[in-house]
Amino acid sequence: MPALKENSSEVVQPFLMGCGTKEPKITQLCLAAIQRLMSHEVVSEAAAGNIINMLWQLMENSLEELKLLQTVLVLLTTNTVVHDEALSKAIVLCFRLHFTKDNITNNTAAATVRQVVTVVFERVVAEDERYKGTIDQPVAVQGNSNRRSVSTLKPCAKDAYMLFQDLCQLVNADAPYWLVGMTEMTRTFGLELLESVLNDFPQVFLQHQEFSFLLKERVCPLVIKLFSPNIKFRQGSSTSSSPAPVEKPYFPICMRLLRVVSVLIKQFYSLLVTECEIFLSLLVKFLDADKPQWLRAVAVESIHRLCVQPQLLRSFCQSYDMKQHSTKVFRDIVNALGSFIQSLFLVPSTGNTSATPSQTGSNASGNTGSAQTNPGVLGMGGGATVLPAFEYRGTWIPILNVTVQGSAKATYLEMLDKVEPPTIPEGYAMSVAFHCLLDLVRGITTMIEGELGEAETISQTATETTSLPAQSSEQQDLHSVSDQSEKELVSRAVWEEMVNACWCGLLAALSLLLDASTDEAATENILKAELTMAALCGRLGLVTSRDAFITAICKGSLPPHYALTVLNSTTAALSSKSYSIQGQNVQMISPSSESHQQVVAVGQPLALQPQGTVMLTSKNIQCMRTLLNLAHCHGAVLGTSWQLVLATLQHLVWILGLKPGVGGALKPGRAVEGPSTVLTTAVMTDLPVISNILSRLFESSQYLDDVSLHHLINALCSLSLEAMDMAYGNNKEPSLFAVAKLLETGLVNMHRIEILWRPLTGHLLEQVCQHPNSRMREWGAEALTSLIKAGLTFSHDPPLSQNQRLQLLLLNPLKELSNISHPDIRIKQLECVLQILQSQGDSLGPGWPLVLGVMGAIRSDQGESLIRTAFQCLQLVVTDFLPTMPCTCLQIVVEVAGSFGLHNQELNISLTSIGLLWNISDYFFQRGEIIEKELNKEEAVLQKQAEERGVMLNRPFHPAPPFDCLWLCLYAKLGELCVDPRPAVRKSAGQTLFSTIGAHGTLLQHSTWHTVIWKVLFHLLDRVRESSTTADKEKIESGGGNILIHHSRDTAEKQWAETWVLTLAGVARIFNTRRYLLQPLGDFSQAWDVLLDHIQSAALSKNNEVSLAALKSFQEILQIVSPVRDSEKPDTPPAINVSVPVVVGTTTATSLGRSFMRTDSIGERIGRYNGSEPPVITDEIEDLNLWWAAWNSWYRIGSESTRPPITCDKLTFIPSQPFLTALIQIFPALYQHIKTGFSMDDLQKLGVILHGAVSVPISSDASPFILPSYTEAVLTSLQEAVLTALDVLQKAICVGSESMQIMYPAIFDQLLAFVEFSCKPPQYGQLETKHIANAKYNQAEWVALNYVPFAERSLEVVVDLYQKTACHKAVVTEKVLQNIIKTLRIPLSLKYSCPSESTWKLAVSSLLKVLSIGLPVARQHASSGKFDSMWPELANTFEDFLFTKSTPPDNLSIQEFQKNESIDVEVVQLISTEILPYANFIPKEFVGQIMTMLNKGSIHSQSSSFTEAEIDIRMREEFSKVCFETLLQFSFSNKVTTPQEGYISRMALSVLLKRSQDVLHRYIEDERLSGKCPLPRQQVTEIIFVLKAVSTLIDSLKKTQPENVDANTWAQVIALYPTLVECITCSSSEVCSALKEALVPFKDFMHPPASKEQHRIGEKQQNPPQLLRDGK
Repeated sequence: MPALKENSSEVVQPFLMGCGTKEPKITQLCLAAIQRLMSHEVVSEAAAGNIINMLWQLMENSLEELKLLQTVLVLLTTNTVVHDEALSKAIVLCFRLHFTKDNITNNTAAATVRQVVTVVFERVVAEDERYKGTIDQPVAVQGNSNRRSVSTLKPCAKDAYMLFQDLCQLVNADAPYWLVGMTEMTRTFGLELLESVLNDFPQVFLQHQEFSFLLKERVCPLVIKLFSPNIKFRQGSSTSSSPAPVEKPYFPICMRLLRVVSVLIKQFYSLLVTECEIFLSLLVKFLDADKPQWLRAVAVESIHRLCVQPQLLRSFCQSYDMKQHSTKVFRDIVNALGSFIQSLFLVPSTGNTSATPSQTGSNASGNTGSAQTNPGVLGMGGGATVLPAFEYRGTWIPILNVTVQGSAKATYLEMLDKVEPPTIPEGYAMSVAFHCLLDLVRGITTMIEGELGEAETISQTATETTSLPAQSSEQQDLHSVSDQSEKELVSRAVWEEMVNACWCGLLAALSLLLDASTDEAATENILKAELTMAALCGRLGLVTSRDAFITAICKGSLPPHYALTVLNSTTAALSSKSYSIQGQNVQMISPSSESHQQVVAVGQPLALQPQGTVMLTSKNIQCMRTLLNLAHCHGAVLGTSWQLVLATLQHLVWILGLKPGVGGALKPGRAVEGPSTVLTTAVMTDLPVISNILSRLFESSQYLDDVSLHHLINALCSLSLEAMDMAYGNNKEPSLFAVAKLLETGLVNMHRIEILWRPLTGHLLEQVCQHPNSRMREWGAEALTSLIKAGLTFSHDPPLSQNQRLQLLLLNPLKELSNISHPDIRIKQLECVLQILQSQGDSLGPGWPLVLGVMGAIRSDQGESLIRTAFQCLQLVVTDFLPTMPCTCLQIVVEVAGSFGLHNQELNISLTSIGLLWNISDYFFQRGEIIEKELNKEEAVLQKQAEERGVMLNRPFHPAPPFDCLWLCLYAKLGELCVDPRPAVRKSAGQTLFSTIGAHGTLLQHSTWHTVIWKVLFHLLDRVRESSTTADKEKIESGGGNILIHHSRDTAEKQWAETWVLTLAGVARIFNTRRYLLQPLGDFSQAWDVLLDHIQSAALSKNNEVSLAALKSFQEILQIVSPVRDSEKPDTPPAINVSVPVVVGTTTATSLGRSFMRTDSIGERIGRYNGSEPPVITDEIEDLNLWWAAWNSWYRIGSESTRPPITCDKLTFIPSQPFLTALIQIFPALYQHIKTGFSMDDLQKLGVILHGAVSVPISSDASPFILPSYTEAVLTSLQEAVLTALDVLQKAICVGSESMQIMYPAIFDQLLAFVEFSCKPPQYGQLETKHIANAKYNQAEWVALNYVPFAERSLEVVVDLYQKTACHKAVVTEKVLQNIIKTLRIPLSLKYSCPSESTWKLAVSSLLKVLSIGLPVARQHASSGKFDSMWPELANTFEDFLFTKSTPPDNLSIQEFQKNESIDVEVVQLISTEILPYANFIPKEFVGQIMTMLNKGSIHSQSSSFTEAEIDIRMREEFSKVCFETLLQFSFSNKVTTPQEGYISRMALSVLLKRSQDVLHRYIEDERLSGKCPLPRQQVTEIIFVLKAVSTLIDSLKKTQPENVDANTWAQVIALYPTLVECITCSSSEVCSALKEALVPFKDFMHPPASKEQHRIGEKQQNPPQLLRDGK
């Protein structure tokens, strides 16, 4: 092959010659053969040259032209042997063929030229590749020195250089240097070739300075020169005005020039900075309105080509806009596009008609003008489909589908075959300009954001590397970082400048287009452009531009002219900067109202005074979606413009009628007032989507950085404030958008809730929840509570249990809500608490105080439902959560429970809360140790802190141990409830308090009892006493509702009385059961005194219930078993088996269902008392002091209560019987303890009280209960008690010491005083008492008691006692017997006049018993004179009884009378057996008195009231008889009688007999005088009596020892005989029968006269007859 190549000249020769024949067939064959050789590359340079010469000849002869072209092409493309002159000749050959007459040849030649030119330049590229390794020293290019200075170029490059240079020459219509032989050339073809070379081989120009030089020196000037006609031309200007005719722009050249410019700018911008500035300025100028339409169209297309090259635009910005004193090219381009678009809308419809018809452009524009209206009309017609178009102020411009997004596919720049300017369809330029804008925006943003992204990743990696601790590389790292940042700063400056340069123009144009757009897709694109710009500005931190774009979108979302201040102010700020573009003002176009859009929704504007309705179009909705999209995707860069975005969304949401639902999501709802929102189906289907996007928007806030999040929150807060301002003062439905979205934002940002919690909750708390509009408030509370609940349930990292600070932070707003007084807010707050408890109760930990605080903050005046809800929470806490909360919170639970007890809204709640306190106490009891341990631990910590700070530890009940303090707080709370104004609460609290102390008090430390007694119990007693004494006495009508109040509770005073009773009883019980704990305390005696003082004041209160209960308490504390001495202490601690009698009606500890026994604590504690701290041993003396204190109290109560009132009226208070009974019943128990020191003085005091108590009358309404009936002889319990008291005393005296026994007389005095009551009931002061029979039930009258049974019982006691003590010294000395007799004399002398018959009978029997014992004692002590005064008393008593002045009652039966007589007889018998036999030990006067009495008795005396029939019996014959017999027995018994005594007896008899004689005489006289008339009844009776006495006397005398009868007596007896005989004549049969009886005994005196002997004996015997005789 190489050999062939060397010899190719010879090989080719024959073929050349063949061609020279010009014979077609041969020529064709030869050319084919030559081509064949060439294709095998066996043609040398020389051969090639020959071939070309041969082809030239053929060309000149116009032979085989196509084949020629083919051959040239093959020759040049297969190898590189042809160059320099040969090459130029080949090229010229092709050019010449291009300009033949044959069209096919022309076209083929044109194609060949293009290919050849390409080949030439491809060779350069290949050559450069070959020599790439060797670096030549570039020779400096000498400026303009020589056009042909190409010596430095390599061969191929040189050819290319020469070719290009000549092309420029040719286009410029100059002669070529290298292409010799050119005949003609067209500019259009030249320009096309230039363009293709520049476009295809830019690297050649960029790598070789020579070529660059060509560009600068040849191409650019050429282009500028060729442009001149276009620049100067003004469409429509009159030709005559300028002197030289203006060259008309020529479409083919102009269009090609623009293509060249596009290539120059695109490829060689870096070389031709200045030139490009000129080109770009020209392009901008070509958009002017006065240029032909086609020129504007191709200019727009050219600009479009630039717009799709963001890097290029960036370069413009760097090279021009950022340089001082340079044209702001980039800005101008954008602004020009804006102006261009505006100008298209503003074209007057007649604008083009003035242009001369010959102008090609005018047809097109004329058409445009005429066509303007029709399609628009068509579009608005209902039937036709609307074309996508822009419409603005009546100008309708269709949108054509001109290009694919992102590529600048031109239409007119490609019309290389057209010579005439084409007709531009309507809307074409607008569509291209529109796409320019879109591509510009897309390009810039994509580029900048890409670079930004890179920069960020680099800076991130840089910071990461710096933070690595690699020592060696540190320096260089830092270095690279600083370089990096510098680079970034530069880039950032460019980015910012680009945005700053273009945003105004873009915004103006886009806003206008947005307003004019009627096509959804176009609108979407515009919005997308605005959105990306806004986002870009945001990322670059260009606030003004960002806000401007956002405002535009916002305005698009709202109805036209919608009054939204945020937007208006922004727009005003923008429009004040008037952006001037080439001297024209660009208006910021506000949306026009005439947009022909489909209305999809009608709603109310969100304003203070809504005027009518507003309409939303589908475009508004589209804008809204863009806005949502912006916020969703670019929230991080919105910063302060969140305000704009959210404000707009709020208004849209309002107009669409979306209302917030659970969690803050907005759901379609109905408008509350005004004309309802009207939504079309189109928008109805959209609504859920919008609502969803809205939610997602706020969900995506979780991806925002902290700063952006704060911007969002601040924006929402200020929106919310605006909404609140609107809602002030009217109850219209407020806009809840902001609140709902605050909630939503909070919920999704739970993972970093701390950073937004304060602003979020602060706003909700301070502003929203306190708003007067209830709906607004409700939502504020809803949002706040939802956030709190969500915050607590969220699984934070670290968990809440380990992050107390966060937990408290979350709960704090809940507590703050308590400062708001609106009840609806509080209900929400409490419901939230309830839910938190139900879901999180176990894990609240340190949050408990806050939660409990919320419940505790409820006040009584806040309404029932609120209190009820709060209380529900508390119940839940107490039932379920006490074990889970820290023990330090237990005290708060107690406080809160207590506070509910004090609420007066709902009684049941108060009562239940007291139940809760009981449950709490139970819990303390069960978990005592754990609680105690925990509290002690806590206490130690606090103590330490306090010491460090140098302050005292301050807590209630300090210094008691913390666990005890807990109990004390509980007791104190219950104590407060015990003085609540409501009786039921007081009662319940009281019972609970005492039960609690009773059941759990043993858990307390010993020392704490001191506090319990003084601070809790006594404090309570004081308050109760005070309230009771000051309580109102007004009657309470009824308990509200239908509750009836029992009359015993119908005044406040009576209700307080119950409380006082309960409290006092409780305290007393504690004193009783816990004595072993209390007594070792130092001040037990003071406590005892205080307790007694309380008992005393209660006992003396003017209320029967209280006073009685006080005594019961007194009884209780007196039943206390004296504490066991140490020596006798049992092994088991006493707490376990305290057996204490408890007052009925109170619950003992065991009845509470738990035993006292608690193995550890009580036992241990008592062990502690027993062991480590031995209690102070209270000695007997101290113990006695306590009892004496009790005695003094008892005495004071007794003396005060039984002292009679000074004045008497209806209201006088008189103590009740049960009270007095109880009082007296206390004494025996008390006495047991004080008997050793009980003195006479005390006995006197006791006596006064007993006497007083018994004297108290009873009220008529109580009498039926106390006195069953007056007739039954029963003792009242009071009387029983009095006697029991005395009984106890006398028993004690009986076994007591000698010194005690001197008290007997006093006891007798007391009893005798009571005995007197039988006849003289005691008077109670000045009080009038009535007999029970006359008392009216139910009137305030006082009834005297029946004292008879009592007096009689007392008398029996006296007798018994006297029987035991008669011989006792004191009894003898104190003349007890005389006193008894003196007392008995009263009933005895009254006899039938006694109130009760039984009294005198008992008195008699008692007297007999007493005398039977006492008289021997009296005789014993006769010599001492101790009984001297008794005898007269006794004589008078006998006298008064036996000869009573009272008459027996008329209805006395005979049997009764006889019984009574037998009693009299008994008395006489006593005299005969116990007195008269011992006359020598008895004073004479006394014996004389007795004799006189017997004398008197022996004569029959009777009352005049007897009937005839009864008279025999009524004469007390038996009695007289006994008297006689006794008289006679003692008169005539001469055994031991002294002479005086005998004399007294005789005297008595003679008096008796004398008296009989007189009576008889008188009777006889009267009988005689009366004649037939009967004598008066008395006289008859008297005579009968005398007669009976005579018979009795004689009988007696006969029975008597004969020596005892004086002779004189017999004489007197016998002397009666004649008188008796005289009576025989009487007419009365009764007298006769009596006379008969009297005369019969005289038979014994009738015996024959005695003999002497007998007579003598008779003398010795003082013969009676003798006596008689003497007597006669």
